[in-house]
Amino acid sequence: MKKISRDPKLQILSCVLVASLLICTGVTLAAQKKNAAPPATSVFAQDKGKFVIQLKGQTVGHEDFDIVPSGGGWTARGTTDLKPPDSAATRTSGTLTLQPDGAPISYEWTAQTDKKNGAHILFANGVAKITLEMQGARPFEQDMTFNTPLIAVLDNNLYYQYAVLARIYDWSKSGAQNLPVLIPQELTPGSVVVEAAGSLTAGGKSYDGLRVTTSDLQILLYLDNNHRLLRLEVPAASVSVVRE
Repeated sequence: MKKISRDPKLQILSCVLVASLLICTGVTLAAQKKNAAPPATSVFAQDKGKFVIQLKGQTVGHEDFDIVPSGGGWTARGTTDLKPPDSAATRTSGTLTLQPDGAPISYEWTAQTDKKNGAHILFANGVAKITLEMQGARPFEQDMTFNTPLIAVLDNNLYYQYAVLARIYDWSKSGAQNLPVLIPQELTPGSVVVEAAGSLTAGGKSYDGLRVTTSDLQILLYLDNNHRLLRLEVPAASVSVVRE
């Protein structure tokens, strides 16, 4: 299948977060109810915000996101606008519906540059049923099987999904936890190791830390004491994502 083409400079942001995940490869949408109460046993908490995306200290984009109760589950969605230097602008949107325990129910994404591409994914019994739609081509269908229904969705250029990951992590058990991952825009499964990193400091402030590790890359999540994502750093790639 022909892969979606991307501007090389846009790849800087997406590849640093997903390239090493590829090495680790082994592996009904409910209507939103206004002012619905969060499920009592959910790992999630309602959240809304905006991230500033920086590459080598220069702002190259923003992401607006929210995480809200929806029927008996949750909906997490975000839209990222990127404009790296000397590159075309791109907009990426993703909507993820989740069980109260964090297991995905469905996911939809669209990416708009000179062409518009997108996909719809349904999750059931550890199987992801993917329908990919590329402009000018027939829809492509593919199934991916995982060993567990608890799958982390970490898509290109959609950083709110790391806020979801911070909730999926089992803080009561702590320690290193291996999670299967799906990178929808790459149609690729993978895995990450997630581990509490103790106290982290940035900008003179202290945060609860969470470390996401792949075979050759570390991503640091800076959280408040309620485990809300306030900052994300990829030190080796000089990428920072900071909540306004």
